[in-house]
Amino acid sequence: MHEPSSAPSLSTLVVIPVYDHEQAIGAVVQGVRASGLPCLLVDDGSHLACAQVLQALAQAHPDQVALLRLDVNQGKGGAMLAGFAEAARRGYSHVLQIDADGQHDPGDIPRFQALATQHPQAVICGIPAYDESVPKARLYGRYATHIWVWINTLSLRIRDSMCGFRLYPLAPVTRLVGEETIGRRMDFDSEILVRLFWRDVAVISVPTRVTYPSDGVSHFDVWRDNVRISRMHTRLFFGMLRRAPRLLWRRVTGTAAA
Repeated sequence: MHEPSSAPSLSTLVVIPVYDHEQAIGAVVQGVRASGLPCLLVDDGSHLACAQVLQALAQAHPDQVALLRLDVNQGKGGAMLAGFAEAARRGYSHVLQIDADGQHDPGDIPRFQALATQHPQAVICGIPAYDESVPKARLYGRYATHIWVWINTLSLRIRDSMCGFRLYPLAPVTRLVGEETIGRRMDFDSEILVRLFWRDVAVISVPTRVTYPSDGVSHFDVWRDNVRISRMHTRLFFGMLRRAPRLLWRRVTGTAAA
């Protein structure tokens, strides 16, 4: 895969965490390649059928597609953490995260990239614009997390913390994961965004179309992941309490992350 490129001060690697999405991943990679950005497929311990598809994609497009294989399933967060580390090793300044199941529209990547070029220190975070395919239970369940995130940041700046389509500045992410423990499964997306916000990293929201999912495969475990997410919100709440004076001062002085 070629070395970092794109905007003069912005070098972005698309990281796609993959676990048994062999039916959808080809179309996702095709969409990412159309954006002109290189991508890293993080194989999160997939079974043989998916592993073979990922290997074939990397071999077919060696200049645009790289493959990182995790022997044991780490969870979405674990796969993204491995992707961040590899992006840093390769010298990239930014990482764009997109899901492997086809629910996100790679055609929106240039919009994320343009915003990141204008605001290179900010996280550019997708706000889902759902179609009729979204499960109602998942749709309504997201609002509980939204409320908890607003409580835990004492702010409404993070409009959606669960969308897995986002573009990170890599330097503050690398510092964060080197200093704190981040959830490695479905708690990852919300937790890393809240913790970056606590560190004064701006969050800029952008609407993006979301379809559920093109291959019919979801790895969200309603019981285990909801319990895990609830525990994460509790940890963050107590973290917010000791940060509350500074968070409130940011609001008073108008210096809260935009």
